[in-house]
Parts: sequence; C-alpha cells; structure tokens
Amino acid sequence: MADRGRFITFEGTEGVGKSTQLQRAARALSDLGLEVEITREPGGTPMAEKIRELLLAPREEPVSDITELLLMFAARAQHLRNRILPALEQGRWVLCDRFTDATFAYQGGGRGVPPEQIEILETLVQGDVRPDHVILLDAPVETGMARAKKRGELDRFEQETLAFFQRIRETYLERATANPGQYHVVNAELPLDQVSESVTALLIAIARMPSTA
Repeated sequence: MADRGRFITFEGTEGVGKSTQLQRAARALSDLGLEVEITREPGGTPMAEKIRELLLAPREEPVSDITELLLMFAARAQHLRNRILPALEQGRWVLCDRFTDATFAYQGGGRGVPPEQIEILETLVQGDVRPDHVILLDAPVETGMARAKKRGELDRFEQETLAFFQRIRETYLERATANPGQYHVVNAELPLDQVSESVTALLIAIARMPSTA
C-alpha cells in the first residue's frame, strides 16, 4: 500500500494569486517525483461544483448566513469523501484551493457566524481530518481586491465591502499565529516569481519532513 499523501491547502483573501501559485506548486512537486492532485473549494466533484454555482452566483434573494455555512459543508462532505481522501490514501499529494480555514475566515470572520458553530460542522463532516499544512498567501485587502476586479465580473462574495474582507484577513492571520507549525504565511504582495520561490521552498521543506500518518 502506498504511503498516505500530504494534504496542503492554499488560503487567502480575494486576488492574492492562490490559483496561480497552486499550479506552480504542483509542477514543483511533480519535479520531485511526487504524484499531485489539484482541486478547489467549494467544488472539486460534480455535485460540489453545482453547490459552488449556488454559492457564488449573485442573486436578489438574501442568503442566510446559516444557509451559506451549511452549503459550504455540504459541498465539503462530497469533496472530502469522493476525492480528497481517496487521493491521499493512494499516496497522492492533494493541493486544495481553500478548505475549512476559509469557512472560519469568510463565514466566521466575515459574516460573524460563531466559530463554535463552525467547529461542530467541521467535526461532523471531517472527523479528525485536517490539512497537513496551510499556505496562507497574504496581501493588503485593497491590493487583492484591485487584482480581483481586473479578472472580470465579480461573484457574490467579491461584491462584499472592504471591511468584510479586512475581517477575513484578520481571521486568517489570527489562525496562523495560533498554529505556527501548520500555517505558513507568504507575502503575496511581492512580485509573482518571488512569491513562487517562497512557496516552492516551503513545499520542498515539507516534502523532506517525515510523514506523520
């Protein structure tokens, strides 16, 4: 049986370059001879992607904070069981664009959902599954949102206020400070290639660490 793979998540507010860095990270790990699977949240499976569409589409009907939270975890349950866990068991490294840290940041810090409520769903859906490492790409909110607006039409989350995203950033940084062994903060305001060098160096160091599985 193959050794269990590593579960690495990429987090951050809008416009910090997660998708780009994730793709580059996958190439760097592949160059080390590792099998890599790239995925994202919400989404990652056909059903979870349908839930993603529900969550991101702008709409006139107000979306309850609890509705949003439950949809996030419904998508996560599908994603975890049907894609993430099978890949890890087969020895592949899973690089995921967002996971539950995003829920604590967006629905918790941003929306104001009590973290205790999120923790209940986290345990229900994930059991003891947590990312092995979290790469937090951090940049000032104004910088990130300026980049996001250049990408085109904004989704339901991207249309929120700067104050909303500032609360999200603060929550991310608080979680990183509380768990320095698991979280790795990278300055995403730097030029793209410099950010990639930092992320690649982190991943090489992680690859050299003994597995705790």
